Amino acid sequence: MTTYDILDRLISFDTTSRNPNIELMIYVQELLDSAGIASQLIHDDTGSKANLYATIGPADSGGVLLSGHTDVVPVDGQDWTLPPFRMTERDGRLYGRGSTDMKGFVAAALAMAIRAAERDLKTPLHLAFSHDEEIGCVGVHSLIDMLKAAPFRPKFCIIGEPTQMAVATGHKGKTAIEVTCRGLEGHSALAPFAVNAIYLAHDVITAIRDKQAELVALGASDGDYDVPYTTLHTGRIAAGGALNIVPNHCRFAWEIRNIAADDPLVILDDIKAAAARITARARDIAPDADISFDIINTYPGLDTAPDAAVVDFVKGLTGANGTIKVAFGTEGGLFSERLGIPSVVCGPGSMAQGHKPDEFITMDQLAACDAMLSRLLDHLEAGI
Repeated sequence: MTTYDILDRLISFDTTSRNPNIELMIYVQELLDSAGIASQLIHDDTGSKANLYATIGPADSGGVLLSGHTDVVPVDGQDWTLPPFRMTERDGRLYGRGSTDMKGFVAAALAMAIRAAERDLKTPLHLAFSHDEEIGCVGVHSLIDMLKAAPFRPKFCIIGEPTQMAVATGHKGKTAIEVTCRGLEGHSALAPFAVNAIYLAHDVITAIRDKQAELVALGASDGDYDVPYTTLHTGRIAAGGALNIVPNHCRFAWEIRNIAADDPLVILDDIKAAAARITARARDIAPDADISFDIINTYPGLDTAPDAAVVDFVKGLTGANGTIKVAFGTEGGLFSERLGIPSVVCGPGSMAQGHKPDEFITMDQLAACDAMLSRLLDHLEAGI
């Protein structure tokens, strides 16, 4: 089967992260099985989601790992003019949710694996397809646990997120935090005798913004990123029931996207220290006032040296002269940090089309990815 044919089928599965991906994974497993390729499904606790791992070629050496996620972001509230879960071809573009982020690469990797099964590989090819990447690289952890216990690990990893086939050596880490503020309720006519939990949250968010300003002015920077410094961002807040009640509870979520030079836990400690001062003032009125922090998700950044062997190898496959870094996160930091597998990000399409209505990938980009993987297949047959 061609990359085009496989992508057509992959897009037809609504694998929005809130939904199961098991039907797509069964399709992939059956596709590989038809080519004589054994694969393993690693289910989550519900059995409705799974990661997939497969090896083509010798099982007693490192080889190259192709990694991608199978979930997609929601289409809710977006103004699609084309059906999001049916591939549409127009003017050299293939439209559909996940076409660029990142079922296009998964389709190309599967088409290449089918061809690899007919070749006498001296070096193995590995496939790793995960679930729930879009909500913070959540699903891939069980696959990494499996690889951690394996006698052999891949020598290199290529994460096929959309980079327009440029070779990316880095991305920022991410830490997502939920903050719960507890104040003291009261009638709004007597507000000074209560502690408004929204105001507690406001004061913490002000501390977050002040820390952001400090990082911009005085912090470390990495000019390879579009935004060269660590960013702090508040994205959700919930509080209040009635206008005439001082709210006693407020919850908000914020994130740290850190460059390699910054430790997100140090930044979090600074915000916690500010929250402790805010809490102390609130307890003059409400002894039970409190501000608590919970890390709800975290993954490390990727910071592969530009002269690393994996970088030279993938540049040789693509013909690239230089490297880039990307703003979005991937599982690459986890493969690098937890397994010690040197990793780069390189895949078809542009994230400028990702997460948007009428998402598309160009056929030229898919062809460029197919060409890169064909050169990889030649290397694996010759032995690297």
